[in-house]
Parts: sequence; C-alpha cells; structure tokens
Amino acid sequence: MGKYKKSKNSRGLTLIETMMAIAIFAIGMEGFTLLFSRAWQNNSYTLEMGQSSMAVSQGVNTLVDYLRSARQADDGSYPIKSANDNDVVVYSDYDRDGATERLHIYKSGQNILMGVTNPASTMPRTYPSGDQQVITIAQKIVNTTGEPIFYYYDRNYAGGAAQLPLTTPANVADIRLLKIHLKININPNRAPDNIEMQTYVEMRNLGDHDSVH
Repeated sequence: MGKYKKSKNSRGLTLIETMMAIAIFAIGMEGFTLLFSRAWQNNSYTLEMGQSSMAVSQGVNTLVDYLRSARQADDGSYPIKSANDNDVVVYSDYDRDGATERLHIYKSGQNILMGVTNPASTMPRTYPSGDQQVITIAQKIVNTTGEPIFYYYDRNYAGGAAQLPLTTPANVADIRLLKIHLKININPNRAPDNIEMQTYVEMRNLGDHDSVH
C-alpha cells in the first residue's frame, strides 16, 4: 500500500504571513475606529444642535407672546420704550397678574436675556430704573455684529426681502411689525452649520393715534 503524502498546499501560515495578516487587520480596525469616532462626533453634534435649536424655539415662542401683547404702561407710557438692533424695551403683562411690567430684551454674548421690572405700588405708578430680574430666553446665539437680532417695520410693510427695515434706533411710533432673526450654533467654529430662525411679530395694541411720551 502506498504511503499517504501531505499536499504542499495544506501547509500552515508562515510567521511572516501571520504578522502581515495581523498588521492588515490592525490597519483595518484603526480605520474603522476612526470612521466610527467621526460618525459618533457628527451624530452627537447634530443631536446637540437639534436640542439647542428646540430650546431656542421654545424661548422665542414665549418672547413672541410678550411682544405681540405689548401695551400701554401703567404710568401711561407708550407700549414700546426703545428699539435698537440688539435691544428692545416694551411694556407687557409678563406674569399675567394684571400689572404691566417693563421688559428689556437684549443680546449679551451668546445669550438672549430679558430683564423684567415691575411698576412701583405708589400712585401715580412709576417704574424703577434698571432690571429687577433677568431671565435667559435663548442660548448659543452667534449673530455677528453686522447681523442684528431685531428688525422693525412700519404700517407700510408689504412683505418680501426687498423691503428695508426702519433705521435704528427706530422711532417707536412708526413700528407696527418686528422681526426676530437668530443664528444658532453650539460651536461657533463650525459657522457653515449655523441654524437660522426667523419670526415676525405683529404688535396688536399699537394704534396710529397713540401718543408717545
């Protein structure tokens, strides 16, 4: 009987082949890890941006309600006290208690803040100087110096980007419509990824015959 002969093709991997296979596997794992890490970072950034924009949206919706309901102050002052690019002061019933608070809404750093001041209980009514309470409305706002957060329009506003806003500081008696324009980003270094939010507010309690004082 013939002896069983081993095939030359059945021999195992040499040490060099094993080392090369391990090296190729390691390179593949490194590439996969890098790809996974970048995908995780991108997904995490997208999630945080979504959460941030949702929080800003909720804050802006609340702010719109205050602005839309602006009314004559308890001391008889006009509903709008001042109107600038990144700072507006109005009178509105902030806490629904029947009294009309002074609301100072402004941009500070990357935050939109609102200062609330209650009228004094004296007669006649007066408002203390300065903000009594400051509330954060929105965060991670990255509008540049040349990108105001507030734009103002008069009674002739007909819509469209071609219509120019009032120059600031605006004459408060001319204002009938206010636009809020915000750019949001949790990482300002990723400017192309800004989320933009734009809202128009029609101020319902303003009349053509109201006096400003």
